[in-house]
Amino acid sequence: MIRKILNYLFLLFIFSIILFVSTLSTIGIKTDKFNKLISNKIADTKNIDLNLQTVNFKLDLNEISLFIETQNPKINYRNKDIPTKNIKVYVDFFSILKTDLKINKINIILDELSYAQLKEFSKFIKPSNFKNFLNYKIKKAKLISEIELFLDKNGEVENYIIRGEVADFRADLFKDIILSDTNLNFFADKEDILIKNLFGKIDGIEINNGDIKLNLENGVKLSSNFISNINLKKNNIKKINELLSNLKLAGNIKELEGNFNNNILVNLDKTYKLTNYNYNFSGKVKNSRIELYKTIKNNFNIKEFEEIFLLDTQVDLDLGKKNFNLGVNGKYSFDNLDFLQLDLESIFKSDILEINANFDYKDSFDLDLINYKKPKDKIAKVSLEFEKNKNISNLKKLYIKEQNNVININDLKFKDNNFESLKKVDISTKNNNFSIQWDKKIIIKGGRFDATNLPKLLNQQDKSYNFKKINTNIEIDFRNIKVPLSEKLDNFRLIGEIKKGEFVKISSKGDFGGNNFLDISLKKDNGSEKKFLEIYSDLPRPLLTEYSFFKGLTGGKLLFTSLIDGPKSNSKLKIENFKVVNAPGVIKLLSLADLGGLADLAEGEGLSFDLLEINMEKDRDILKLNEILALGPSMSVLIEGYQDNTGLTSLKGTLVPAKTLNKMISKIPVIGKIVIPKEVGEGLFGVSFKMKGPKGNVKTTINPIRTLTPRFIQKIVDKNKISK
Repeated sequence: MIRKILNYLFLLFIFSIILFVSTLSTIGIKTDKFNKLISNKIADTKNIDLNLQTVNFKLDLNEISLFIETQNPKINYRNKDIPTKNIKVYVDFFSILKTDLKINKINIILDELSYAQLKEFSKFIKPSNFKNFLNYKIKKAKLISEIELFLDKNGEVENYIIRGEVADFRADLFKDIILSDTNLNFFADKEDILIKNLFGKIDGIEINNGDIKLNLENGVKLSSNFISNINLKKNNIKKINELLSNLKLAGNIKELEGNFNNNILVNLDKTYKLTNYNYNFSGKVKNSRIELYKTIKNNFNIKEFEEIFLLDTQVDLDLGKKNFNLGVNGKYSFDNLDFLQLDLESIFKSDILEINANFDYKDSFDLDLINYKKPKDKIAKVSLEFEKNKNISNLKKLYIKEQNNVININDLKFKDNNFESLKKVDISTKNNNFSIQWDKKIIIKGGRFDATNLPKLLNQQDKSYNFKKINTNIEIDFRNIKVPLSEKLDNFRLIGEIKKGEFVKISSKGDFGGNNFLDISLKKDNGSEKKFLEIYSDLPRPLLTEYSFFKGLTGGKLLFTSLIDGPKSNSKLKIENFKVVNAPGVIKLLSLADLGGLADLAEGEGLSFDLLEINMEKDRDILKLNEILALGPSMSVLIEGYQDNTGLTSLKGTLVPAKTLNKMISKIPVIGKIVIPKEVGEGLFGVSFKMKGPKGNVKTTINPIRTLTPRFIQKIVDKNKISK
């Protein structure tokens, strides 16, 4: 019986405890015993005036802690009312028994605060960027928040937690870029600030599912990720371009539509100095238009493009303080009409830049060295691998395939714009089929080489790249070379030596056919830096196509000799037994001199010459023509002058036609033999002329002459004796 009573009492005790705990954890016990004590404690702690009505004494089962709760308390902070829904004060149980109330934590749930109320409280914030942002940038906001204050033994705030949500947020960020329709949840303590469920709009950019984390333990560490839906058009793109102008991008974004994932990491030290950052951007560009700051210029006659368009293109960007990685895979266009495939990967880390690209190319371009012209509207497949490490550039691979035309270059290296080395080149086009290999020596070998443009390229003297570090032997072997004026040079072989980027030894021979040959010889003087060059050709025209002075020249045999001493050279060009036919300069000169018969002859069968001899000196920027002497049965010419590196030409000379009257004078006894020896057969009367002006605009003036200078007569006599 006693046992049953004890059991009932035990059950009653348990039930009472459960009822008591349930009551404490739900309804609580109303009391005003602690009101004044709590108000005084909070006033001491935060300088807050707290006016409590009836409070409930409750138990928090989650934290196993007692707390005092009241609804709609009146809180005043520095004479400003804080609209509050609820306040909970967590107390130490044993301190209640001692009537020395100890507060462990205070939980405050605030009513919704408008932007106007927030701005009022900003008066109590120390001057800072945050205060300026709150007062001048925020235009609209609603704040619902909950604050937890954790107190130490002395009643001082040891830590805090602030959580809540912001709705209908609107702010001017920078340069009139407005963040609007923004909602978010937040959580903050002494060390971290977390923002979740961030949604908003920035001038054509929608931000979804965003989060931001700020760690304040040692400086500032910010990390964020969000989804952005971008639809930038003409009316809102200008503000974005102004914001991006400091990034020194390649151009202005004119249109952009796409969906992207974004990840941001920013680290600041204790002095708020930027120590590290990273921005990761990944998504698909539905369409875009970018206006380039500078048109893409080149040396390959490629069209200069002002805009680039992307369509349905995956873009991946990883931008950091010491790295820049960009991946593009999709379609591109330069005219917004024809979209071609593009696969690009660009990696920049420290001083190393790597570019790997595969793309289709439709427009035309020229490779003058091999006279290859890619036709427009024919798709070329291009594969490119490029690496740049500080001052060393390496074109690891360039592969171009357009129908049956293939260009393949491997390991082309430059250092400080100086050519370093080349592994292999394979060329297969309509007019070319050869390869270049460089191991112990350079070997250029193949069946065909189109050298039509080679004289023009050599005459341009492009100084953009320097070959002074090249020291090697070279062998060239072509079965057939296409040279200017549709001539062919067969079985061309060259053996040579290159030092410091220049030939110091050449021995070569080629066959024009019909028992006509080309011989080139270059030797270096062992006791100095001087070199001796000699070129002999049974067909002069292919070697002279880039010199307008020789236009219309046919036939003859050419011998060119030159003594080269660094940038200086003394040269002599000699051509024998040739004709000038339809040469515009010669015909114009004869017409101006009113030598109609000779002009007609030059336009018809041509003017015959026994000899042309040019003595010249070249020194860097100027070509000095000491003497140009042309001797023929119809006329003789003596010229001197110069041409500078800008193309400015200045010539003066004398032209003497062999007219019937002159021949008659030469037959007069005694006098004729003295003035004009019979064996010369040249006229006494003629014209002097001057030619001066820039390239393409040379002006010619003519003056008739009655007598010839002794120098002119002597030259003709001397040359005639030598020829005999």
